[in-house]
Amino acid sequence: MASKRDIEELNRSLMWEEVSREHIVEDEWIDFRRSAYRFPDGTVFEPYYSYSRRDYCVIVPVDTHGKYICVRQFRQGIGQVTLEFPAGGIERNDGKEYRAGRGNEAAEDTLEAARRELSEETGYVASQWIHLISIPSNATMADNIAHVFLARGCEKVSGQVLDETEFLSMELHSAGEIEAAIKNGSFAQSVHVMAWLLARRALAKL
Repeated sequence: MASKRDIEELNRSLMWEEVSREHIVEDEWIDFRRSAYRFPDGTVFEPYYSYSRRDYCVIVPVDTHGKYICVRQFRQGIGQVTLEFPAGGIERNDGKEYRAGRGNEAAEDTLEAARRELSEETGYVASQWIHLISIPSNATMADNIAHVFLARGCEKVSGQVLDETEFLSMELHSAGEIEAAIKNGSFAQSVHVMAWLLARRALAKL
């Protein structure tokens, strides 16, 4: 097995150098960029496109009867209504909705964001929260992070409080129903499928 120092040296030898950047769209919601990169062999290639959007949280909620709380909504990227877990963006107070290389000082606490999103989208609160992973959402093109939580002991205490752009229904499903939805393609969010697998592994250890 390679040493930590060997891996660090290998990583340095594989890095690309950004030699130019154009901000094609830079507004409140997204920073969409076109860049040129110098490869490790010295050649320069363009265009490479990347973007910054806000970090977000995904919650795998389990109610007191062992049912999983899901939502169903339209996803414009694939033009389909999908079944998925409650999720939402982590709010910032610095005038931008994305990180764009900035620190997290202006960002909402990730657990508080997860609590808020679960409550707003479903009306449920959880008695136990377990952080499963924080991981780049799409490392090839984006810098935003997905923060994934397992929420246990969920109980309904209120109705939904949805944003003006949210049109979704809340549903309860068994583990078998979620597995079937993943298999037939109707549970189509990749990070949510990862969240499901991590949650099932975590629950098996409890």
